[in-house]
Amino acid sequence: MILEPDYPHVVFAFPYRGVRVEITQSNDDGLSLYSAWVEYAQGSAVAVPKAYSRNDAIRRARRWVDQSFSTDNP
Repeated sequence: MILEPDYPHVVFAFPYRGVRVEITQSNDDGLSLYSAWVEYAQGSAVAVPKAYSRNDAIRRARRWVDQSFSTDNP
């Protein structure tokens, strides 16, 4: 049983290449952790499960979108 559930707290969101990227922040033993969620027409996905800075989460989320929504992908 989870005594204190940790709900994602969106600290930054922006549109990127037709999707919406949401950066969330949580705290684990005093350490700030970030993740990136991507909202798109068919649903949503966790693009970055864990990052130690907001900038790193943003950079990796953009890379994930570029790779996942590339027209070159089969």
